[in-house]
Amino acid sequence: MNGLAVDDAAWRSAWRVRSPVDKLLLCTGLVLCALVLPPWPGALLVGATAVGLALGPARVPAGTFLRAVRWPSAFLAVGALTAVVTLDGGVPGWAPDAAARAGNLVGRALAGTAAVLLLATTTPMSDLLPALRRLRVPDAVVEIASVTYRMLFLLLAALGSVREAQTARMGWSSAGRSYRSAGVLAAAVLTRSWDRAHRMHEGLAGRGMETGLRVLPEARPTSPVFVAGAAVLLTGIVAVTLAVR
Repeated sequence: MNGLAVDDAAWRSAWRVRSPVDKLLLCTGLVLCALVLPPWPGALLVGATAVGLALGPARVPAGTFLRAVRWPSAFLAVGALTAVVTLDGGVPGWAPDAAARAGNLVGRALAGTAAVLLLATTTPMSDLLPALRRLRVPDAVVEIASVTYRMLFLLLAALGSVREAQTARMGWSSAGRSYRSAGVLAAAVLTRSWDRAHRMHEGLAGRGMETGLRVLPEARPTSPVFVAGAAVLLTGIVAVTLAVR
């Protein structure tokens, strides 16, 4: 079964050995800077910093990082379009300061997305979930994230097996067959994943598992040097942004 590319990158990242709390502090600071600071040059500095850290010290493959940002970018493009178009009497038109509004929206969102992807491509979920528990994040939130993470792999397994069987039966050999196979694939993946998730729940309940699934993370102490470097980096972004403004 092929895993998620982002998750694979996180396991291979040079920052895999660092404390998840350290990386959470850094990435949370970058996201806050993207939200609070003026889009120019704050968003540009945050985005460049996140991408530079991912491709540089963390050694995340550039192709993986760029592929991960494609779908958020498409979503942001649609969101920017709806923010700048107005309907005046049913006639579409451009909102006042449309270019500036779209630029601010896309700049902040892309910078925040890059910061989140920096965390995702350097910290496996098996490290991140225990760190969230230690930071007193509500158990319900952590458990939902954990179940969603497991369901992704159930979906991938079902998708791969059904698609392989359809390909062996020439199910994608023409436009008409591809259209029909796509519908059958979606239905089969959903029903198989639901069935496996239900059986997993019954199995855990039968073993008296009433709380969330816990993992035993490796002990990774916080690095004062890393935290200090992150603080200096964030302070520098704030100082440069305010100086330019």
